[in-house]
Amino acid sequence: MRIRIQCENRLGIAQEVLGILVSHEIDLKGIETDTDAYGEIFLSIPTLEFETFQQIMPELRHIQGVHDVSTVAFMPMEREKEELNVLLATLPEPVISVDTTGRILVSNKAAQAILHLDADELRGRGLRKFLRGFNLGHWLKESRHSHQSAFVQMSRQAFLMDVYPIYIADDQGQPQFAGAVLTFKSPMKLGRQIEAYSQTQSELSAMVAESRVMREQMRQARRMAVLDAPILITGETGTGKDLLARACHNYSLRRDKPFAVLNCASLPENAAETELFGVADGALPGVSAQEGIFSRYNGGTVFLDEVSALPASVQAKFLRLLHEGRFRKLGGEQELEVDIRIICSSQQDLQQKVNDGEFRQDLFYRINVLSIHLPPLRERRADIEPLARHFVQRLAETSRRFVSLSDEAVRLLKQQTWPGNVRELENTLYRAVSLVDGDEILPAHLGLPSVDDTLAVQVSEFTGTLEQSVKEFESRLLKALYPAHPSSRQLGKRLGLSHTAVANKLREYNIGRRRA
Repeated sequence: MRIRIQCENRLGIAQEVLGILVSHEIDLKGIETDTDAYGEIFLSIPTLEFETFQQIMPELRHIQGVHDVSTVAFMPMEREKEELNVLLATLPEPVISVDTTGRILVSNKAAQAILHLDADELRGRGLRKFLRGFNLGHWLKESRHSHQSAFVQMSRQAFLMDVYPIYIADDQGQPQFAGAVLTFKSPMKLGRQIEAYSQTQSELSAMVAESRVMREQMRQARRMAVLDAPILITGETGTGKDLLARACHNYSLRRDKPFAVLNCASLPENAAETELFGVADGALPGVSAQEGIFSRYNGGTVFLDEVSALPASVQAKFLRLLHEGRFRKLGGEQELEVDIRIICSSQQDLQQKVNDGEFRQDLFYRINVLSIHLPPLRERRADIEPLARHFVQRLAETSRRFVSLSDEAVRLLKQQTWPGNVRELENTLYRAVSLVDGDEILPAHLGLPSVDDTLAVQVSEFTGTLEQSVKEFESRLLKALYPAHPSSRQLGKRLGLSHTAVANKLREYNIGRRRA
C-alpha cells in the first residue's frame, strides 16, 4: 500500500516517520519526498492488517508538522514511469536510451522490432555494434555534449537519427552528463510529414493574424474565398500575397482542382499572350500549337501575380475572358470556353495606373470585384512576435532541432521597420536558425542593428544646418516610402498630410513623375 504524508519541510521529520514504521516492524519498500510546493512524503509499504493500520495512522498524524495522512493508489515515480512506458510503447519511431558508455538502458517496442531483440536482451548491450554512419563512442567522450543529427543505418535500414544528451544536476547544482536518448525516423516518413505540413500552411487558418488589422483582412478573406468572383490582393512586396492567394484557393469549392501561379512581371511582352492563351496551329512560324495557362488549368484557379505588368495588348483579351469566359488562341479562329477562378495581385497602385493610362479602367473594375489589402509588417507589429516564433519552430522542426527565441531577440525584431516585410523576417530567422550553435537565438545571431545604432548612423550622416538636415531627411523618407505608395493620395494618407502638400514635396524633391 502507499501512504502520502503532507507536512512541513522540517529537518528530521522523515526520521520520525521511519521511526514509527520501525517500532511496528513494518518493512519499507520505497520512499519519495517532494518539497517543491509543500512538504510531502510518500511511503510504499506492504499491505497492513486493519488493526496495525488503525494504530500507525494516528501516530503519523501526531508528528509535529504533519498536516494530513492519507492512502494513495500509487507513488509519483510509479506514475511517471508508467507514463514513460506508455509513451515509448505507442511511439511508432525507434527510441533508445544509453548510459555514458553507450550501453542500452531503455528501448521501445519499435526499436526492439528493428533490432529483433526484446527489452531484456537489449539492456546492457552496446548500441555502437548496431549503428553505422555515426561514431557514438567519440560523441560520448566529448567534453561538452550537444544535440547531433546524422543519417545512419540500423539493421540495414536507413534512418535520420537525433542524439539528445541527458544532464542531471548534482548536489551543487552543476550539470552532470548521464547519457543520451536517441530517436530514429524513416526519411520516407519524414518526407511525407513535411509534405503534409507544407500543404496545411496554405490554409487560411494557418496564417498568423494577431493584429486587429490582419484579423479583419483574414475575416474578409474567408468570406471571399468561397465565392467564385475575381479577387484582387494588394500589398507591398513580401507581405504574403502569393500565400494568401493559395490559401483562398484551398478554402474555396475549387480546392480539389489545380492551382496555377504566373508572375506577369517576369513575362516578356511578346510572350504574355502566348503563355496565357496559347498558340493555334500554324499561327507562328516554327512554333507548334500549344495550350495556354487558362486552358491547362480549366476548372481550377489561376493566380496572376503583379497583374499591373500585363501588356496593354493582352489586357483587352483578358477582359473578355473575365466577362464571357471565352477566348481565342494566338492566331486562332475557334473560340474556347473555360471555367476558371482568377486571383490577381499587385504591389502597384492600380488606380493610379488607370489615371496614368497604363491600365484599362474597365479591367481594373472587373478584377477589383473583391479586394484584400495585406498591410506591411510595420503596420501590424502585434504579428511580429507570433510570426517569428512560428518561423523558428517550423525551421527548427525541419532541421530536427529545438531552437527558441530569447526575449531580447524578440525585442530587437520588434524594433525593425522590415521594408521586405514577412519575407525579410523569415529570411532573417532562417539565417539565425542555421547559424546558432545552441538552442536559443540571441540578438547577436540576427545580424540586425539596434535602434540606437541606426539612429547614431543616421545622425552622423547629417552635416548641414537644421533646415538642410530636415529637408534631407524629408527627401530620404519620401523616396523610401514612394515605391510602396506611388501616388500623392496614398502617400498623404500614410504620412497624415494632404494630397496637395505631398504633391508639392514630391515635385520639390523630384520624386516620381513630375506633376503639372
